[in-house]
Amino acid sequence: MVNLPRDRMDQVVKRFEMLEAQMSAGPAPDAYVKMASEYAELQDMVAKVRELRSAEHEQADLEAMLADKGTDAEMRALAEADLPGVEERIETLQKDIQILLLPKDAADDKNAILEIRAGTGGDEAALFAGDLFRMYERYAAERGWRFETVSASDGDAGGFKEIIATVSGKGVFAHLKFESGVHRVQRVPATEASGRIHTSAATVAVLPEAEEVDIEIRAEDIRIDTMRASGSGGQHVNTTDSAVRITHLPTGIMVVQAEKSQHQNRAKAMQILRARLYDLERSKADEERSESRKSQVGSGDRSERIRTYNFPQGRVTDHRINLTLYKLDRVMMGELDEIVDALIADHQSKLLADIGLDG
Repeated sequence: MVNLPRDRMDQVVKRFEMLEAQMSAGPAPDAYVKMASEYAELQDMVAKVRELRSAEHEQADLEAMLADKGTDAEMRALAEADLPGVEERIETLQKDIQILLLPKDAADDKNAILEIRAGTGGDEAALFAGDLFRMYERYAAERGWRFETVSASDGDAGGFKEIIATVSGKGVFAHLKFESGVHRVQRVPATEASGRIHTSAATVAVLPEAEEVDIEIRAEDIRIDTMRASGSGGQHVNTTDSAVRITHLPTGIMVVQAEKSQHQNRAKAMQILRARLYDLERSKADEERSESRKSQVGSGDRSERIRTYNFPQGRVTDHRINLTLYKLDRVMMGELDEIVDALIADHQSKLLADIGLDG
């Protein structure tokens, strides 16, 4: 039997019914929009609660029928046949409601800024950073998200020393936030004549994209420097002072953008700075709420190795949940759902345990 807070469920249904009545009374447009948004958020939960109550009434009727000695044999047989299915439906609905009752991460519905940096391993690390970038790009395409490169620093032998992209769409941060951490690769580099396996790494950071209402950046807290952007030679040399470096003085966070348009550079640099400051605030709040909870989500601790991609064995292992899949080729093609879904389920079970709903 799943432990559910019935009082909380009743409150949600009452709030939903109150919103329904207020919306049908024809409020002002601004108030209606706000009510409709909350109504939509509660709709799934209320539908599940009503379905659960209906199933529980059905269960009670069937049990009463079986307990009544006057029930004829045919009706008893029907009740015995129906009861297991009703009990199974109740258990499924209770688990669904548990998840819906979990505290919501305010950033889950936000777009994300994805930052990938080559770590230890030289050229091979840069190549791996490129592989990870393409993996996420394919995953985004599969989910119908918009994926746009903001800036890139090429590796000497291919790949990227650093690459930053924005990812936009439904539920982007909710699905990508568990990717933050150190990703390790084990494979034989193309330049390795002896066939020896090398280990290298890349760091992934996924930040929720912050709106101006989420984070305020005061003009006196930033310093903006413009520099001459260095080109790759020939027609690509940028002869104007277009590169922009923005430094957030209170935290020391620095963002550099060096594309062709100074105006775009400034806007993109501010977008990244806002996301990093928002991430910093979320990290501090998480630590204050629970220092003991070692969750990857919002912890800001990206030093820990979270996943290993072993090419000789065709294996990918997520060390946080001890999940190993022998389909590395498909994972690198963007088939991340199995890993992401397992990470979300693990996170939800930890939240349930934290708030005592894991009975």
